[in-house]
Amino acid sequence: MSDVEEPGSEGGADEGAAVEDAAVEDAAAAALARARAAAREKGLRPGMKPRKRIRPLGHGVTMSGAGRDGRDPTLLGDQLDRLIADRGWKVDVAVGSVMGRWPDIVGADIAQHVEPVSFTDGVLTVRADSTAWATQMRLLTSHVLARVDEEIGAGAVTELKVLGPGGPSWRRGPRRSPDSRGPRDTYG
Repeated sequence: MSDVEEPGSEGGADEGAAVEDAAVEDAAAAALARARAAAREKGLRPGMKPRKRIRPLGHGVTMSGAGRDGRDPTLLGDQLDRLIADRGWKVDVAVGSVMGRWPDIVGADIAQHVEPVSFTDGVLTVRADSTAWATQMRLLTSHVLARVDEEIGAGAVTELKVLGPGGPSWRRGPRRSPDSRGPRDTYG
């Protein structure tokens, strides 16, 4: 008796599954139709780029998406650049970089014998360790100024003042005579 099938038993299962599939498809089609209608009401059309969502947090505060806006923290380098520009330190910082990179600008040979001492009002002062190097630097002044202008921009350094080696100081100790000329006052 197991070989005999009841009429309509197998076909009924297929019909139930087909009806169920049709109901699911109708539900999906209905949901799609509702979503399209809602988009049309908002003024959206197919192929348009989505707009950024701005969600209110309360008390007039809004939160933006992943993009940068004025409330985001800024980078440290950007803050330093703004500080330097606001304070008018641009030239001083540029000349400070020249003093720090002196061997790269003038070369290793010159940097061994001549070092930058100060920068005041557009005048870069350098000191040579011998009178020969001081004379050589006075001859190379125009070339050094041109190289400095290439590095930091024209007009930052207007003059290069070259100093020779300093003589020995006879002023030593906490107690000294203000009129003392050193050991010369004991001769003749």
